[in-house]
Amino acid sequence: MIDYDALFDLSYSICVVGASDNGKINACIVNTVFQITPDPATVAISVNKENFTHDMIKNSGNFSVSVVSQDAPMREFAPFGFKSGKDIDKFSDVKYRLGKTGCPILQENMTCYIEVEVMDTLDIYTHTVFIGKVVAAEKIDDSAVPMTYSYYRDIKHGKTPKKATTYHGSE
Repeated sequence: MIDYDALFDLSYSICVVGASDNGKINACIVNTVFQITPDPATVAISVNKENFTHDMIKNSGNFSVSVVSQDAPMREFAPFGFKSGKDIDKFSDVKYRLGKTGCPILQENMTCYIEVEVMDTLDIYTHTVFIGKVVAAEKIDDSAVPMTYSYYRDIKHGKTPKKATTYHGSE
């Protein structure tokens, strides 16, 4: 037996993963970002294969991670999780800049960002795990607290997109 609610006890941060490919930028929300090694700094992310951002990362070999603050208004980051960059410009109403990899970095209501060069991938059913070396990282707001998936779900009453890595039950 699997009690899927037990999986909600795993700690995740809400992050916006950005990519740049052939002059276009896009991003999606993920909650599976984790550090693998400290030196060299290496991280991994998991992205649904159906996401537009997935193919951009696969093609370019780079991605950025902007960690969302607990204080971020839902309207600012929700479009990154519930709409496709194939259909809309997700960056039309947010402040961002391009990093050294050319990937977008959100500038408001974020705790920090990192930029990563992909070193390897792992195919896992519906998702790809991208593993990469950190090439840049910076705190954006020292006083900001990262928004956990639990906070997003329980306090902000956020919904889980169909393509998320986490169990989402009947949502």
